[in-house]
Amino acid sequence: MPKITFIEHNGTHHEVQVAVGLSVMEAARDNNVPGIEADCGGACACSTCHVYVDTSWNEKLPVKDAMEEDMLDFAWEPSELSRLTCQIRVTEDLDGLIVRMPEKQI
Repeated sequence: MPKITFIEHNGTHHEVQVAVGLSVMEAARDNNVPGIEADCGGACACSTCHVYVDTSWNEKLPVKDAMEEDMLDFAWEPSELSRLTCQIRVTEDLDGLIVRMPEKQI
């Protein structure tokens, strides 16, 4: 089962095991990781599951689609490393993924 590390803005680490096929957002929600609000439940209709993907993983993830790009415009301090966790499906290839939470979600 792949492991994902969530790092809160204050530096607190949460390493969780995730079933293949779930989204990274579902992994955070199911493991009570603070900082991922996921107000829309994963419908890509808000930006409250925004994270910054660790630079070592940025090129390994699927490309953002237009809907995700549009929603990231509403995220707190988006950058080129910004992703919505509801749009990243967990595969075995994501074992070791590291994401950092922004200071807050909007």
